[in-house]
Amino acid sequence: MFQTPPILPTDDVSRCRWARTDPLLRAYHDEEWGVPVRDSRMLWEMLCLEGFQAGLSWLIVLRRRDGLRRAFAHFDPDMVARFDARDVERLMADPGIIRARAKIEATIGNAKAYLAMRERGEDFSEFTWGMAPDAPLRNATGAVLSQSPLSQAMSKALKARGFRFVGPVIAYAWMQAVGVIDDHDPVCFRHHQSAVR
Repeated sequence: MFQTPPILPTDDVSRCRWARTDPLLRAYHDEEWGVPVRDSRMLWEMLCLEGFQAGLSWLIVLRRRDGLRRAFAHFDPDMVARFDARDVERLMADPGIIRARAKIEATIGNAKAYLAMRERGEDFSEFTWGMAPDAPLRNATGAVLSQSPLSQAMSKALKARGFRFVGPVIAYAWMQAVGVIDDHDPVCFRHHQSAVR
């Protein structure tokens, strides 16, 4: 049976302002940003990537994402938690990633925090979405926020579980990325379009 191909957005489609300047940003925006993520491992990976963004642009992270995935064993927390000082030095010499010692060490520590949660019977996805039971939270105003009371609470809860590089600004960006918060501009073609992955 013939199926009509999906209608793909063109360059003249209305997008969030931040996604208009680069093809990589446009693709990320159109296909990933704000789509609710329920997979615990993927939520953890995205939290790590948001930590790598601190002080940088998201475009830099996107350009290094494949390298970061390779370097961090495809963000398998069981493997990353076993990284040691030699791995840190190996990663510091890897030109394919963001070479920031504090971020590398935080990612290894965050793998250990993730595993500790799992060992206590605390599922990372249930924890994440349990912090916002009415999610996805919709921002109908179009105002650009950097943090919120929810991101402050999320940051505090993550830090209490041993996570690092999870301040309220990073927590807010992470919740936007994984669909807990729908911050697409009201004029964006993705506004209020969500499909769980």
